Amino acid sequence: MSIPSDLAIAQKANLAHINEIAEQMGLDPKTDLEHYGKHVAKINLAALERLQSRPDAKYVDVTAITPTPLGEGKSTTTVGIGQAMKHIGKNAIITVRQPSQGPTFGIKGGAAGGGYSQIVPMENFNLHLTGDIHAISAAHNLIAAMLDAHIYHGNARNIDIHNIAWRRVVDLNDRALRNIIVGLGARFDGVPRQSGYDITVASEIMAILALTTSLQDMRERIGEMVVAYDRDKHPVTAEDIQAAGAATVLMKEAIKPNLMQTLENTPALVHAGPFANIAHGNSSIIADLIAMKCGDYVVTESGFGADIGAEKFFNIKSRISGLKPNAVVLVTTIRALKAHTGKYTIIPGKPIDPALKNENVADVEAGAVNMARHLENLKKFGVNPVVAINVFADDTAAEIDAAREIALAAGATGVAVARHWAEGGAGAVELAEMIVSACEMHNEFRLLYPDDMSIKDKIETIATEIYRADGVDYAPVASRKIRQYEEQGLRSLPICMAKTHLSLSDNPKLKGAPDGFRISITDIRAAAGAGFIYPLCGDVRTMPGLGRRPAAMNVDIDEDGKVVGLF
Repeated sequence: MSIPSDLAIAQKANLAHINEIAEQMGLDPKTDLEHYGKHVAKINLAALERLQSRPDAKYVDVTAITPTPLGEGKSTTTVGIGQAMKHIGKNAIITVRQPSQGPTFGIKGGAAGGGYSQIVPMENFNLHLTGDIHAISAAHNLIAAMLDAHIYHGNARNIDIHNIAWRRVVDLNDRALRNIIVGLGARFDGVPRQSGYDITVASEIMAILALTTSLQDMRERIGEMVVAYDRDKHPVTAEDIQAAGAATVLMKEAIKPNLMQTLENTPALVHAGPFANIAHGNSSIIADLIAMKCGDYVVTESGFGADIGAEKFFNIKSRISGLKPNAVVLVTTIRALKAHTGKYTIIPGKPIDPALKNENVADVEAGAVNMARHLENLKKFGVNPVVAINVFADDTAAEIDAAREIALAAGATGVAVARHWAEGGAGAVELAEMIVSACEMHNEFRLLYPDDMSIKDKIETIATEIYRADGVDYAPVASRKIRQYEEQGLRSLPICMAKTHLSLSDNPKLKGAPDGFRISITDIRAAAGAGFIYPLCGDVRTMPGLGRRPAAMNVDIDEDGKVVGLF
């Protein structure tokens, strides 16, 4: 069966008016929505207070095995589950992140799901939406400009220009901006110093948007962000340079979640978009809090593999929100399991290795150690994991049976064959039913480490318990900063490990379930406003770069003014 492109499917969708989607959730379109056309709206935060008396929905996180460049379809599966719940008579709301222009115009292309399990309108979803990411860029760069202006106009805070933590941001993959010199030119052009750019989704303001619970809470968090240190090594905050208020004003509309719909007209909340390898990789707490009062099930998605996005969902997002997951879905594919043998060459943008399409049960069994490792890790948090095998036409019954047997042996409460990409919600009914069953089972959700554990002990707990490293090595600058952060009173903050998403280790070349390695902490930063510490593991970058043939080369406007080439 020939399936049209994602964009072609999305552009032929029969969209309901956004008011109808709101009414499914028990929202009042007149008072609860701010409309952005017929098919997109923001939800007023006042709705959350009005809905407080309603019971909470069941809470489900969707994660995946260690990803490969092939993509395992985690977003597509999240959408498929939301659609499938309707088929079995359940009211489900999915909550997902807004995509960055980095992956949209880089390697990945569109991020609205795929096939017949998508969020629509797809173009709005992938391109600007309601401007939240641009608001973050504006707020972040306003603080950067005010910081440099403060230094130029006398430096009343005695800021050490060699110890400035606040870089600038742009929502693009632009390696040329990783390291820059600002202030060049005449004396009145500023004070020269070395700096750089991060991608906007790595901004601490993005992390705050995803973790805040109210406008006032966001204002306080933005004020607490450390932007620099003075010459006595004391932190200087956004509040100290009087930039927090204006930055919050720029974020006043962005704090409201965006309401959209799936191809089958079920609700989707789209809000915030932090990367999971260099940030915490989960959509907003505010969106989840609203969704929890508006349906039977809330299905949210964590970025990249379970060692990154799900670990941060549990240890950071759940810790801050107080929301306890009832079940977790681990997405895998047969070809990804084969890839985790390390035998196949997979290059982004290049044709798939033909050998991956041939039946090879032995390779499935060998690569499935990665899936088993993630299942073992998920069980440590006391949640019930369901495995979704996102199937492709070349997968064979023998390969699927082998993956199922290994998953069940590793602790999965159920293993579903999912065909939502080709069949929409009907193709994920088995998965939806398993999720409902898993949510009814007894579970005892628990965090991996307590608040009062030292920063190094928290890092080492994650490294040894989740990555299965033999230990952790710290660069001198990282050890120095850890001592500094503990002296600043930041010891109680959770840890947001920034590492490669392509391996359970910090080496992207180590596939499967590696052991006998150590984690290298090359640097560490404090996001005091967001409320976490983030160590940088190995060679992880906070500003990606474009490849030889970025997805942007395929995107255009046709003679009728329609977007083409967007995945």
